[in-house]
Amino acid sequence: MRDRQPLRAVVAGTTSWGTTLAIHLAKLGHQVTLWARTGEEAHRLTADGENRRFLPGFPFPASLRVTASTEEAFGDTQLVVIVVPSKSLRQNAQRVRDALYSDAIVVTATKGLEMTTGMRMTQVLQQELPASLAGRICALSGPNLSGEVARGLPASTVVACKDEEVAREVQHAFMSPQLRVYTNTDVVGVELAGALKNVIALGAGIGDGLGYGNNSKAAFITRGLAEITRLGVAAGANPLTFAGLAGLGDLIATAASPLSRNRHVGEQLAKGRRLGEILAGMTNVAEGVDTTAAAMRLSRDLGVEMPITKATYSVLFEGLTPQEAVAALMERAPQAEWQGIP
Repeated sequence: MRDRQPLRAVVAGTTSWGTTLAIHLAKLGHQVTLWARTGEEAHRLTADGENRRFLPGFPFPASLRVTASTEEAFGDTQLVVIVVPSKSLRQNAQRVRDALYSDAIVVTATKGLEMTTGMRMTQVLQQELPASLAGRICALSGPNLSGEVARGLPASTVVACKDEEVAREVQHAFMSPQLRVYTNTDVVGVELAGALKNVIALGAGIGDGLGYGNNSKAAFITRGLAEITRLGVAAGANPLTFAGLAGLGDLIATAASPLSRNRHVGEQLAKGRRLGEILAGMTNVAEGVDTTAAAMRLSRDLGVEMPITKATYSVLFEGLTPQEAVAALMERAPQAEWQGIP
């Protein structure tokens, strides 16, 4: 690995994943600022020396500081990493756009779609940030459960940017002996794969909650992958991307791990709990809920059949029971396995 030049970096978002990435970058020698929502939150995080709410037990390195000041955090920062919930990404982009360094690289590590528009996160950033940064916006995605990355367990991720040289700069900034980073120029595919796999993870959790076993889960994950690949291809993505880290890799981790928030939501729904009650009891955001609604919008716009997504939407928002959803999927008309995928 070539010598790494320390960067001035900011991570916007004190989520578990945002805090994990901030600590990761600081341990690699970068000067990192973690941007908090309020002065009160910044003061508490600084005083505690860790994020006790979202990532307890992982102290901040000496090169990591916390602030709520937009100017202080973003003014001369070379690498901007945005890790806020999808529903607040546009608002946060509007807050920081005038403070951004003109040569900054912007990375979104949020895996979701904007519910009201169906837009990917890089599309939202391209609308809201200065036009000069449009070619320097990247997406980071992969099988990256924050608790495991924070513990230093071996993991891999992928950074996507249309400009391959920009992607390589981000790759070099994040690469470590514990986190292997790959590049990809298929931004559409990487983002859609990372967002849509949360929808499939909700359904996988429902299957776990109903006790349907490993055959069922393997089939569900596989058919879910085919479904989100169809939508990706219709949106202009490379189908191979869905077989990579952002697609199959992340889907396996999210659908199987007890650490997965989206799987947890599905499992609790299958046990008869109401969606509002489940979400109210969670500390972090389950992106798959809003993404399911956004995916339904995209599927209608692009004319893509998505039976698993439709069934999941009906369970989340229309009162369909998990058992009825499974029955409807199993009783669909026969079809070819790779229908709609070139």
